[in-house]
Amino acid sequence: MNTEDNEHALLEFEPSSQRRILLVSPRFAYSFGTFNHAFPLMGVKGFMPPQGLLLIASLLPKAWEVRFIDENVEDATSEDFAWADAVLTSGMHIQRDNLNDIARRAHDVGKPVAIGGPSVSAAPEYYPEIDWLHIGEVGEGTLELFRHIDQSRERPGSQLRFETSQERRLPLDRFPTPAYDRILILDYLLGSVQFSSGCPFTCEFCDIPNLYGRNPRMKTPEQILAELDALAEGGAVSIYFVDDNFIANPNAAEELLPHLIEWQKKWDFQVRLSCEATLNIAKYKDILEAMRQAFFTNIFVGIETPEPDALVAMKKSQNLGSPILEALHEINRHGMEVAGGIIMGLDTDTPETPEVIKEFSEASNIPIMTVNILYALPHTPLYDRLERDGRLLSEKEHAGRDSNIRFLEPYENVAARWRDVIDHIFEPSRLYKRYAYNANNTYPHRLGPTKPIRQATWTNIKRAAGIFSRVIWNIGLRGHYKRIFWKMAVRELCRGKIETFFQVSMVAHHLIVYGRECVEGKLQASNYSSRSVEREPASAAR
Repeated sequence: MNTEDNEHALLEFEPSSQRRILLVSPRFAYSFGTFNHAFPLMGVKGFMPPQGLLLIASLLPKAWEVRFIDENVEDATSEDFAWADAVLTSGMHIQRDNLNDIARRAHDVGKPVAIGGPSVSAAPEYYPEIDWLHIGEVGEGTLELFRHIDQSRERPGSQLRFETSQERRLPLDRFPTPAYDRILILDYLLGSVQFSSGCPFTCEFCDIPNLYGRNPRMKTPEQILAELDALAEGGAVSIYFVDDNFIANPNAAEELLPHLIEWQKKWDFQVRLSCEATLNIAKYKDILEAMRQAFFTNIFVGIETPEPDALVAMKKSQNLGSPILEALHEINRHGMEVAGGIIMGLDTDTPETPEVIKEFSEASNIPIMTVNILYALPHTPLYDRLERDGRLLSEKEHAGRDSNIRFLEPYENVAARWRDVIDHIFEPSRLYKRYAYNANNTYPHRLGPTKPIRQATWTNIKRAAGIFSRVIWNIGLRGHYKRIFWKMAVRELCRGKIETFFQVSMVAHHLIVYGRECVEGKLQASNYSSRSVEREPASAAR
């Protein structure tokens, strides 16, 4: 069967048996990037809808009964598992424990489980008890899995694999719209769409080229507009492009942006867009201007380190095309606030590295900085190098630690430096100072609704009133940094910058509480850590 026939067979698959399929998206482990402490303030339950499983929901045969449950929003019950003929789940490494827990609960009632997504594709050894492994992207392996489920509802005697080679993937321009109708968009902080897959760069610590290839593949602008419409019609006010690198193919991004600009005009710039991109985006000034006109307001950039020699060592020289601070400020001048990723524990780190990072945080004025201790992901160049050098720790060896790496200096020193940096950058007065910079130098460059009164619907007014009351009560009256908060609140509200007030209040609150928990040792120093830590429910009253 050739590739075209395979694509048709997947999209047009007609089963011979009736099946009941339970799709369960695992809860995210509590981490920096999920913004848990902002949820109670905003009245949401989850970070972003799970793209992968919503795509699978659209691909499943229409004749099959399907239930979709995102455990970040609500728990799947034992009755849900008992109802199903098969359970399908998908996720990332950070969800590993919860993925295996979903399998355990399904097995408790004798139901087979299939797992797909980036974690199992990179490290199938993480999931020895799961019945069916879907390795790779949607394509030939997906069709074979559907056919197997159609033929049997029984758990197999041994684990089975359904693999999609890169040559037999379903092209992105054949993807159906994810099943957004199966979720309540307002349950989430952000909506999510995927435009491209793959990245041309080969950063040592990154597994994206190995998983998805170096030649980026794209959806069509028409597909993206359909997905954006579905999300906006569901009430989304912020939508994140989940691409690993929005400008992995700059020409494709440049082709898409005029369509996004026209879409924003149709929606009167009521929906903020954001994405992840490499720092070399700063040299594409035409793209930055088009992104400004398309109402992109935030970009996550993997800065990794402000030390040039370290960037060269990790093969991230694309960050050195121009001075880092100059590149960041160029992005700011186009109305986009930057969030930055920082890695500590590099072989190139010195005792001076923490101070360099602290100084960089203040000079860059990046409010949101994700700081992680280096962790070697399976099947990355970093993993392979450390394995050759005998510097990888087994899971048993790194139990109680937040990294699987034998660093060049004692682990305790690396962890202490990490806590020192976290304590500095998320100290309330410093964080609010960085936000003040963006309020004065970034946000004024943004476009906005031409008829903002149209946003004054009863639903929006009611939602804003609820957020405002929770912010005032939990931060303005009960927060330990309330004086700093009120200085910002009075300044922005007197300027009429209500959105700035809401954004800074909620996001800064999460960062401040998260930072304090890190310093107190309640959270891991790496988002990939499997170490058990003290867990507290996300709370606005901190």
